[in-house]
Amino acid sequence: MPFKFEPLTIPEVVLIEAQAFPDARGFFMETFKHSAFAQAGIRKSFVQDNLSCSRRGTLRGLHYQMNPSAQGKLVACLQGEIFDVAVDLRRGSPTYGQWVSAVLSAENRRMLWVPEGFAHGFQALQDNTLVWYKVTAEYAPSSERGLRWDDPALGIPWPLAEGALLSPKDAVLPTLAQLEEKDNNFVYEVRV
Repeated sequence: MPFKFEPLTIPEVVLIEAQAFPDARGFFMETFKHSAFAQAGIRKSFVQDNLSCSRRGTLRGLHYQMNPSAQGKLVACLQGEIFDVAVDLRRGSPTYGQWVSAVLSAENRRMLWVPEGFAHGFQALQDNTLVWYKVTAEYAPSSERGLRWDDPALGIPWPLAEGALLSPKDAVLPTLAQLEEKDNNFVYEVRV
């Protein structure tokens, strides 16, 4: 199988390792295969791809879109390295307000599946870091929301927290405690 799927401590967030096939020219690898992902429980259709380039220390997030425009994200680092984070925002979830992280890099070729109902963010650990991600819903500005990256209640140990480079919008996002119901309409659903 060209993919290895590893649920993290919040099992809906999945670390994915793609198998590369190297030869004298470089390597080839599949980055997405609907049948393999569906077999692993990720049965999604992707409708938009995004690419960002970031300087070392740039912190993007923590972002999400509310229902009905919620986005699941398949995140990969094509160049450089990132510290990637997902925060559970599903009300009633046993892991509500908890987070998981993974280091994604061009070298390790790992991807992270972040389902709907989670805030997502990452910090670039190298200059000229390229992050590519597929999403399950198109960008919808009216549904766009965010969570403060340095919320003490979350306690995320960002590797380059001192001097983190933020957009003006990300610098003033609310904490988890400040999120109002109108800004978080995710509800945990028990899967059988």
